Amino acid sequence: DFVIDLAGISNDPACDLDKNITEEINHKGPCNVAKMAKKSGVSRYIMASSCSIYGASDGEPLNEESDKKPVSLYAKSKIDCEHDILKLSSPSFTVTFLRLATVFGLSYRMRFDLIINIMTMYAYSQNKILVLGGGQQWRPLVHVKDVVRAFSLILNSDKKKINAQAYNVGSDSQNYQVVGVAKTIKSILPINVEIIMVPDDPDRRNYNVSFKKIKNELGYKTKY
Repeated sequence: DFVIDLAGISNDPACDLDKNITEEINHKGPCNVAKMAKKSGVSRYIMASSCSIYGASDGEPLNEESDKKPVSLYAKSKIDCEHDILKLSSPSFTVTFLRLATVFGLSYRMRFDLIINIMTMYAYSQNKILVLGGGQQWRPLVHVKDVVRAFSLILNSDKKKINAQAYNVGSDSQNYQVVGVAKTIKSILPINVEIIMVPDDPDRRNYNVSFKKIKNELGYKTKY
């Protein structure tokens, strides 16, 4: 009936370990899955893309038509996937890309390489939070339960409306600067936490994202 492709090497440092492996898994892999899905008669294909494709910006709100300025191999692989898989869309094979904000929240297979999760882990385990690159970088955030709701919404939406479309998934109210996230976590936790600024990190990712399209066209709103 449908394919949701969530697979891939899931962060920048891991992707940077071997460019060829990343190309095989994060670019050629999803393209192959999409081709096989279409060949097998699947009617809907949804790919988990990322807001990181917008890369380095000046902090202005970025929508689905904004320029893509990837600063990582991970982000570039997502752009390449979208470009190639979009060509497969047809009236009988609906293709949709969900560009997820940075995910947070508990899951059965916890990831501690995501900003809120890793900051909380360090706060509890070491009583400190490291803020890299000055902390002024913008990050859009979204709870894992809201991510699930977005995929469910696409599965049940009018095919003509969502075919060959990309949607940013998150909330305009959950765009935060990194240092602000650290301060919020510090203020909430019932323990003494020190925020340590590490200004010389090379991280150039900076994206303040607009989520108006999925809200206006499909009625999506985050709950968490």
